[in-house]
Order: sequence, then C-alpha cells, then structure tokens
Amino acid sequence: MTQPLLSIDNLSIAFSNQGETRTVVSDLSLRIQAGETLALVGESGSGKSVSALSVLRLLPSPPVSYPQGDILFQGKSLLHADEHTLRGIRGNKIAMIFQEPMVSLNPLHTLEKQLYEVLSLHRGMRKEAARGEILDCLERTGIRHAAKRLSDFPHQLSGGERQRVMIAMALLTRPELLIADEPTTALDVTVQAQILQLLRELKDELNMSLLFITHNLSIVKKLADSVAVMQNGRCVEQNTARTLLSAPQHPYTQRLLDSEPSGDPVPLPANTTPLLSVADLAVSFPIRKGILRRIVDENPVLKNVSFTLRPGETLGLVGESGSGKSTTGLALLRLIASQGTIQFDGMPLHNWNRRQMLPVRPRMQVVFQDPNSSLNPRLSVLQIIEEGLRVHRPALTPQQREEEVITVMEEVGLEPQARHRYPAEFSGGQRQRIAIARALILKPELIILDEPTSSLDRTVQAQILALLKGLQEKHQLAYIFISHDLQVVRALCHQVIVLRQGEVVEQGECQRVFAAPTQSYTRQLLALR
Repeated sequence: MTQPLLSIDNLSIAFSNQGETRTVVSDLSLRIQAGETLALVGESGSGKSVSALSVLRLLPSPPVSYPQGDILFQGKSLLHADEHTLRGIRGNKIAMIFQEPMVSLNPLHTLEKQLYEVLSLHRGMRKEAARGEILDCLERTGIRHAAKRLSDFPHQLSGGERQRVMIAMALLTRPELLIADEPTTALDVTVQAQILQLLRELKDELNMSLLFITHNLSIVKKLADSVAVMQNGRCVEQNTARTLLSAPQHPYTQRLLDSEPSGDPVPLPANTTPLLSVADLAVSFPIRKGILRRIVDENPVLKNVSFTLRPGETLGLVGESGSGKSTTGLALLRLIASQGTIQFDGMPLHNWNRRQMLPVRPRMQVVFQDPNSSLNPRLSVLQIIEEGLRVHRPALTPQQREEEVITVMEEVGLEPQARHRYPAEFSGGQRQRIAIARALILKPELIILDEPTSSLDRTVQAQILALLKGLQEKHQLAYIFISHDLQVVRALCHQVIVLRQGEVVEQGECQRVFAAPTQSYTRQLLALR
C-alpha cells in the first residue's frame, strides 16, 4: 500500500486547567489515502472536532498538549513542525471548513474582500484574475446572484449562505486535503445535495482527500469511502462505509444507526374543532430607495398560504432556505405584518394590535432554531425559564415561579438541581430542552418549532422528537414544525406544506404526500433524503 496522505498514530489530546489535566482523545489512529474520503462520526463531545483542529495545530498550546502519538502529513510530522512550516501547509495543502461560519467570517469585511484575501495569500492572484474564480466558486456552492452578493457583509446572509461562503473559501486554494467540520448542518436538502456533489467533483478533479466530520449518517452513505466512529474520545469502530453501515459491530455504532428518525405521528384526538385557521396568508417586505428611504415597491416573500390546525395535530412546513417557512411562523405569531386571515380559537388575530395580542401570547409559543442565540448567556436557567411567568403571571411569588420551573424541567428531562447554572454549561441537546421548557411553562396550546433539531446529533435528535411526541400526547399541543429534514417531518407531522420561493407547491396529509407526491419539486426533495 502507498504511503497515506495523512496518518494519525496513537494520538492522545489533553487539556490542562488550574493544574488539572484531562485527556479528551485517547489512542486515536486514522489513515487517509490520496483521493479518499474518511467520515469521522460521533456525538457532540466525542472528540471529532478537537482531533480535526489538531491536524492543523489550531488549538492553543498550552492548555492543549499531546501526551502521546503523532500526526504525519505526507510522511512528515505536524506535531513537531515549526510555525513557518505549518503556515505553508495551512490553507495551501490542508484547508478546513469550520462548523460555525458566523464566528469564522470577519463581520467587518465584504465577501469579496475575504475571498480575495484567500487567493492573494495562497495563490498570489491579482484582483482582476481572482474575481472570475471567486464568482465561479460561489455559484458552484449555491450562492444565487453571486455578482450582486460580493459587496454583502456576513450578517446580510442567511446561515446556509454563510456556510456556502465558508466552503467556497476553503475550495479556492485547491487543497490536497480538505477537513470539513459539519459543513452541511445548516443547509436544506437541495443545497446539501449540491455541496456533496461539488465536493465529489472537486475530489475527483484534484485527487483531493476529504476528512468529513458529521453526525448525519445519510451523508456518510452518499460520500464516504471509509468511516471511523468516535465515542468519549476513543475510536470504537473503523471500516469501509459499506461494511460498517450494513453490519456494524460495536453497540454504540448500532445505536447511532438505530437513531435515524422513524415511527409515526401521535394519534389525533377525535372530533376536535380547529384551533388555528389561516386563509390566504401573505407577507411582503418594503423596498426603500433614496436618501429619505421612501417605500417605492414591495417584495412578496409569502403568498396565499391556507390551512387549519387542530389540537394535538402537527403541521410540517418544508422547503429550501428562503422559501418562506420561518416567515410563516413569524406572521402567525403576529411578529411581522401580513395580509390574509388568522383565526386562533375563533379570535381574528389578523386585525389585532400589539396590546390586544398580549393576553394571547402565553397560548402561542415558539422554540427557535439555535438555542445558543435564543438563550441569554447572562441569565441562569431558572431566570430564562421563569421569564414568561414574570411577564404573563406577575401575581406569582418567586417561590411559586421556582416550583413551576422545577416541574417543567422534570417534564422535559432536565435535572432541577441544574437550574442555577448558565446555558454555556449545557450540551446542545440540553439547551434545546431548556428552550422547550421556556415555551412549555406558560401552558400553551400552540408551539411553533423552527428547525429545533437541525443542529443536534441523531441520538439527541431522537430524544427531542420523543420528548415532543410525549408532550403533545399529554397536553394535546398543536405544533407547527419548520424543518428541511424530511425524515424528521415524516416521523412527527400529520400534514405538510411544501413551500418554494414563498408559494405553496404541494399540501396535504403527510403520509400521502411522502408516498405519492404530485409535484416534481416535492419528488425532487424526497429523492434527496
């Protein structure tokens, strides 16, 4: 066998803090040949990202140390290389797509400046020659109207678009090894398919190797040649992708594979009247021009959405980024202006102002996509969950509020003893449970769930889905579930609406739509699962 492009040999990684040393990765050994794709799979905290960052020596030393083992690239040690050698390898020979694009992109620079910087530093290209390559790479990664977006700043892009820019930035250098840390987590299935196809094409074109870190096993099936599974800092199983996915040997690998979303929605209660009735819901955003920023036109982003939702029922909103899913949720909560009618328990919410909506707010709650952004890092879990009680039930004493918090934390599977801790001290799945508890404490009848499981490991995702089903069955909650994960939608939703560019493409009973879609766009989405 030829010499591997990358070898990780019996590597251990340790963190030191206040004189205490903790080993986070133990005896890790991996091999990646030229042109090979190795998928590194495992739950959050298993050591995947720490191992990947160690390849490029991007972790600070101290507190990070390597008690044993080595990392070899083209037969030369990276752990013992000097900074000058590492600078020649980073970006040029080994590039990395980081998991969180908003942290990785400079908020003060335009996309063009940041992308040109890559070509200037690593390939010595001039600006005139670089522009064409930048536009080509942005378009290949799914950025629409790329020429118009070059002057945009990162905050003007959606989460999926920022991730695509990060991918383009890494691919511009044409590296020999690309490390991709969860690069498709925030992307919908169509863009995800485009990115995976692009990575496959570039891999073949450049004979590029790929270390692909993910918790999505459906991606592993489509992309990887071989798979390594990590648990608690150790590699518990390695094999070819076909063999490992068809006949896993380790119990943990078997549990990961069994965590793929499955099952049926909660049975609907009989003879219930609609809780929510929506007719011809539409949203337009004003277009302003001139020094005085006068409104000169409108940009329609949602058109003619109609449905009814009963207690205990779940409606799935499916579509690409920018299709109008989250806009629909915000309009239903009356957080943005809309046209059409919204009847909630017989009340015409579409005619109500902010003051009139206040008594209804406890009955309609929302769980946002990213608990890192929606939970105040300066408040304890107790303060976060009880905030709604302070606003809507001011007569409660502090002791009564705390008792309510304890009850709801137990209901969502959180230890009440942890109520005085802060969000940063919890895992991603636990933070999402905190967000659900915050919504649940007001005893709502309708909860809008905006991509609540998209950034979670499959095992944690399965736990959250089981929790949502259990709460729905117990309290007869109505859900509007916004997602691009069609497997999750099928397991949770009774009816589904497929949106594309603000318009309803297909609508109906979930199992019927999934089994026999009538529209080509729906068939395309289902084919990409």
